[in-house]
Amino acid sequence: MSAGAWTFSLVNVIFLGAAGTAWAVAALTCRGRGQAPSWKAAAAAFAVLALLTAVFDNLMISAGLFDYDTSKRLGLVLYRAPIEDFGYPLAAVVLLPALWHLLQGRTQRRAATGERATGSRLWQVVLASRPLSWVNTAFPFAAAYLFTTREVDARLLVGTAFFLIPYNLLMYGVNDVFDYESDRRNPRKGGAEGALLDKGLHRLTLVCAIVVPLPFVIWLVALGSLRAALVLLVVLFAVVAYSAPRLRFKERPVLDSATSSTHFVGPALYGFVLAGAQLGPAHALILGAFFCWGMASQAFGAVQDVTADRAGGLASVATVFGAARTVRLALTLWTLAAVLLLLTPWPGPVAAVLVVPYMALAWPYRTVSDEHSEQANAGWRRFLGANYAVGAALTQLLIGLWQLNA
Repeated sequence: MSAGAWTFSLVNVIFLGAAGTAWAVAALTCRGRGQAPSWKAAAAAFAVLALLTAVFDNLMISAGLFDYDTSKRLGLVLYRAPIEDFGYPLAAVVLLPALWHLLQGRTQRRAATGERATGSRLWQVVLASRPLSWVNTAFPFAAAYLFTTREVDARLLVGTAFFLIPYNLLMYGVNDVFDYESDRRNPRKGGAEGALLDKGLHRLTLVCAIVVPLPFVIWLVALGSLRAALVLLVVLFAVVAYSAPRLRFKERPVLDSATSSTHFVGPALYGFVLAGAQLGPAHALILGAFFCWGMASQAFGAVQDVTADRAGGLASVATVFGAARTVRLALTLWTLAAVLLLLTPWPGPVAAVLVVPYMALAWPYRTVSDEHSEQANAGWRRFLGANYAVGAALTQLLIGLWQLNA
């Protein structure tokens, strides 16, 4: 099926069909225990979400932030919001309660029989995908694609969904399985900064990391250009090569930082290419700055793991260069990112200011010793929070640039 054959209604049918199937299964299997999902609660939740969708959809469309291809719509609108946009919150309020009841029922059955809960196992796999970092890969793709096409279409929705969860499941799932020896020596593992996967979960994690992204990749390759497919395959190779045995790019100093940066710059490049953008000097400067930012971030993040990585026998940019020199390398790369942004067309130079928070967070650790490198975790945790504030500021800048070019 070509991209042109896809309509928003068809995407709605796919989402609602999957949600409705899950609801039906939950209703049939949980009714006997008096735990079937409540349609009244789902209806109330949908009423709230539909109201929010109507308000914000109309505000964003009225502001000219995006529009829809009228040839792919039914034509029914609520003021300016297409009726198809209400299918996604409807699918959410149907699917999520159904999954909750299905997993809860299975947990209770396994607890009664003494078996290990699959819901808990799946939750550990979800944690391995670093939910806190999902937005870091979905946002670059969506921003690049939307900024080029200025339309919400099926490729944007499916691509964003892919880079939100399946892509991170592949990236971090493979990483956590093959970094087990280092992770079990690392006190910061087991929470928001990554799950410490029990060995009994490794096989399940690898299966999920391969199977979940596969239909998304097939769909995107089938509906994109050859150039887009090649970019996507290179990005996926970088994801696997970073952690997979034999390749293990993460154990090759500097290459580890470059490959890690590709994980985040790659979705943006793919977004531009999939959207058919004619890449020029401005794109190169922006992507180059983003690449430097990514290398700096990976290097700074590796500093806190110097002790654990050495104990686990892992080489990294930080274990080879030492903690203090790696922090200074990160500061240099963030500075280079700012310089590249200063060379971009207006208002691109404004974005150069956005590297300042990261440099401020890393600066106190520029002389940290290898023995005390774990202290850098405090800076790294603030770094994760700063990402959201900087991302919000970057979004406002993109909106301004969008309106300037409207």
